[in-house]
Amino acid sequence: MSFRVGRIAIVGLGLIGGSLGLALKKARGTEIEVVGFSRRSETVATARARGVIDKAAADLVSAVGEADVVVVATPVMAIREILERVASHLPSGCIVTDIGSTKSRVMQWADEYLPSSASFVGGHPMAGKETSGLDEADADLFRDCVYCLVPAPRAPEEAMEAVSGLVEAIGARPLLIDAESHDSLVAGVSHLPILLSASFVAATAGSSQWPEMAKLAAGGYRDISRLASGDPHMNRDICLTNRDEIIRWMDRYIEELTQFRRLIAEDNSELVNALDHARQAREEWLREGKR
Repeated sequence: MSFRVGRIAIVGLGLIGGSLGLALKKARGTEIEVVGFSRRSETVATARARGVIDKAAADLVSAVGEADVVVVATPVMAIREILERVASHLPSGCIVTDIGSTKSRVMQWADEYLPSSASFVGGHPMAGKETSGLDEADADLFRDCVYCLVPAPRAPEEAMEAVSGLVEAIGARPLLIDAESHDSLVAGVSHLPILLSASFVAATAGSSQWPEMAKLAAGGYRDISRLASGDPHMNRDICLTNRDEIIRWMDRYIEELTQFRRLIAEDNSELVNALDHARQAREEWLREGKR
């Protein structure tokens, strides 16, 4: 890696930002200095005490002032303001990246606000938990996960190599992808499940029968409802910045659900074939994931 990374600033110290700090320190130790900033001073203090960061920044400007790499680890809608605020304070040659769950809008903001002296490489680790916050941070959160990278058109190759190197150092697998493809694909496999889980909980827990149903809810209910426990503000930001693709996948799902409803209502013999097709598709995906 030709670009030497000595100081990394992490803006936002929640689950992903905190896990990133822990993973970087575990992988690189004293080779790098991790500076952290959060709007809540108690969060920064906790991060320092846990070894997530080496140094706490008093404000956003001082956090990025001498950084080689800046990681914006906040909900998507907050990224725009942060890029605008740090733009004139970034060192020449600095690399900026993010961990946002959507990429098209983020890439537009980076192009709009960041100076030509800085390089932007959008990022999205396909890892997480249904819980949030620094207390849930885990150094191994990114182990073996796909980490999407979306370099800006003007980002030099060395910037991409530097970010890829950091991604590999924390145990993840970098995947080069364009912003539009990323948003379309993750809308189906990542964003749609959040809404399926939330709507499932709303339908069941909102029923007058819920007090009795709750006593019977077990593993199946727990599995499907898991994502409904996610941060509602973060999930709202995902929906607002990837609206069209999410709606497209919701419409596709409604079509499939309607088809299953028809097969059940008609006592159609094709129901077992439809269920078996879904079973086989999932098992193939599981096998592919183990290769």
